[in-house]
Amino acid sequence: MSKPSLELQLQTLPNSPGVYQYYDKDDKILYVGKAKNLKKRVSSYFQKTHEYGKTRVLVKKIATIKHIVVPTETDALLLENNLIKKYQPRYNVMLKDDKTYPWICIKKERFPRVFQTRNLFRDGSEYYGPYTSVKTVRTLLDLIRGLYPLRTCNYDLSAEKIEAGKYKVCLEYHLGNCLGPCEDLQSAKDYDEQIKAIRQIIKGNFKDSLQQFKQQMKQLAAEMKFEEAQKVKEKIDVLENYQAKSTIVNPKISNVDVFSIVSDESYGYVNFLQLSYGSIIRSHTIEMKKKLEESDRELLELAITEIRQRFNSQSKEIFVPFEVEVGKGIKVSIPKLGDKKRILDLSERNAKFYRQERFKQVKITDPDRHVKRIMTQMQKDLRLSEEPRHIECFDNSNIQGTNPVAACVVFKDGKPSKKDYRHFNIKTVEGPDDFASMEEVVYRRYKRLKEEEQPLPQLIVIDGGKGQLSSALKSLDMLELRGKIAIIGIAKRLEEIYYPDDPIPMYLDKKSESLKIIQHLRNEAHRFGITFHRNKRSSAAINSELETIEGIGEKTIVELLKHFKSVKRVKEASLESLTAVVGASRAQKIYSNFH
Repeated sequence: MSKPSLELQLQTLPNSPGVYQYYDKDDKILYVGKAKNLKKRVSSYFQKTHEYGKTRVLVKKIATIKHIVVPTETDALLLENNLIKKYQPRYNVMLKDDKTYPWICIKKERFPRVFQTRNLFRDGSEYYGPYTSVKTVRTLLDLIRGLYPLRTCNYDLSAEKIEAGKYKVCLEYHLGNCLGPCEDLQSAKDYDEQIKAIRQIIKGNFKDSLQQFKQQMKQLAAEMKFEEAQKVKEKIDVLENYQAKSTIVNPKISNVDVFSIVSDESYGYVNFLQLSYGSIIRSHTIEMKKKLEESDRELLELAITEIRQRFNSQSKEIFVPFEVEVGKGIKVSIPKLGDKKRILDLSERNAKFYRQERFKQVKITDPDRHVKRIMTQMQKDLRLSEEPRHIECFDNSNIQGTNPVAACVVFKDGKPSKKDYRHFNIKTVEGPDDFASMEEVVYRRYKRLKEEEQPLPQLIVIDGGKGQLSSALKSLDMLELRGKIAIIGIAKRLEEIYYPDDPIPMYLDKKSESLKIIQHLRNEAHRFGITFHRNKRSSAAINSELETIEGIGEKTIVELLKHFKSVKRVKEASLESLTAVVGASRAQKIYSNFH
C-alpha cells in the first residue's frame, strides 16, 4: 500500500496535545517535537517560508508524519524528551552528558546502612540524589558519620539472630564509630532516631539536629560530664560550619528548582540549582547543541524537562528568567528582585562560567570549532555579510610631524599573522596630515594586492573616527573596491565603531569577544607602527649628528659606527683613535666638531 500524501497526512492530524515525528523517504527519523495542538503546530511547518536554511532543508526532506496523542501537555513534554534521547534525530537539540551520577542510599533493612552508590535497585531503599559531584557526596557522608555512629557491616541484623548471639562487635565499635547494634548494645528505636535526623541533613535541614545536639550538650554539662559535652560541642561546630558553607540564600526558600540559560550561535548552556531549606544542595549545567536555531525559550523548556527527570526532582516551584511552559502542577516564578533574583543571577553566573570553561577546553581540543564560533559571532556583531576570516587594520604614527609612517597588521582566523604585517613610509604627504596619510597607505596596500592577485580581506579596520574612515573610503572608491570589502573605523576614546555613511556609531558589549579582537588588532597596529616610527626617528637622530659635519659622507659614518658602535663613543674618541679609523684629515674635522 502506498503512503498517503503529506497533504492528506496533515488533514487527518488531531487538534489534541501530543508528540509528532518526521521521517524521510527512507523511514529514517528526522525530528521529534511536542505540540499543544498537533494539527496547528505541524501544519505551520508547511505553510510559511522559513527564515533559517536548516529548517527549510528539514521541511523538504519530510516524507512521513507520525504522531502520538497524549492526555496533557506535561505528558507531551516527557514523551518528547524520552523520544529524543532514544532516537537522537538529526535535527533535534543534542543533550550532552548522560553519565551516571552518585546517590546516597539509606538501605531498607533493620539498622539501615547509609552509603554512596551509582546503582539504583527497586528494593524499597531510599535514594537521595543524584549528586553532580562525588566530592559533595563524600563531604556529606563524612559529616553524617562524624555526627552519628552508624554500622558499616552488611550482616542481617534481625532480632532473632542478634538474640541468638550470632555476631560479635568489630573494630569499628572499639574505635567509637559504631554503637554495636549487632550485640544489642544499641536499640533499633535509638538507631531509627539517628536515621530520621540523617534524612533531614541530606535534605538540607540542619535545624532539628542542631537543636538536639545543643540540648544534649547542656544536659551533659549539667551532669558535670564535660568531656562528653565537649565532643557534642565539636559536632555542633561541624554542623554549623557545614551549614554556613552551604546556605547562601534565605532559609525560607525551600524545595525550589532554579534554571537559567546563556547561549550563542550553536550552543545553549542551562544551569540548574536545587534549593532545600535555604541551601543549594545541587548545581549542574548541561550543554545543548542547536540544530534549527532554536530560541532560548525552546532550549530552556526542553532542558527543564530533561534535568527534572534526570535528577528525579519533586519540587513544585521553579525560578526562571522568563515565561516557560513546563506542564501543569509546577509553579513558574520569574524573580525580579531580592533573594530570589540573587539566586537566579547566581545560576546564570554558573552557566556563564561553564560556557567559558567549555570554550577553553574546545580551544585546546577542537580549535576549528573555537575559530568558527568566534568568526560567526563577529559576523553577527559587526553586521557583516561573511565571516571576517582575514582582517587588516591600519594605524598612522607621526610624532610632531616627523618621519610619518603607517602600519598595517593582519589577523587570520582571529589571530595575528605577523608574517603579513607591513610598514609604510609616507611618500606623497608633506607634514602631519593623518587623513591624507591614511588615504595613501590604503590605496598603496590594495592596489598592490590587486596587481599581485592576492586575496583581499573580508574586513578593514581603520584606527580613527569618521575622518580617517572617509579618507580610506576614497582609496577604495578609486580602486573600485567599495562594497567588496567591509570597512569600519574605531574611535580611540569610547570604543565607538563607525560605518561608512552612518554618522551614529555602534557600541559593542564591553565583554564581547568581537570587541576584544578589534581592540587586539588596534593595539597591535599601534605597537607595530610606534616601533617602526621609533627606530626610524632614532636612526635619523644618530645619523643627523654626524651628517652635519662638513666633509663627512655616508661611507665615513658607516665606518665610524662599525668601529665605535655609537655616536656617543665617536664624540668621546681621541684624535689618535679617530685617525686610525678614517685618516688624519677627516679625524681632525670630526674631533674639532665635538671639541
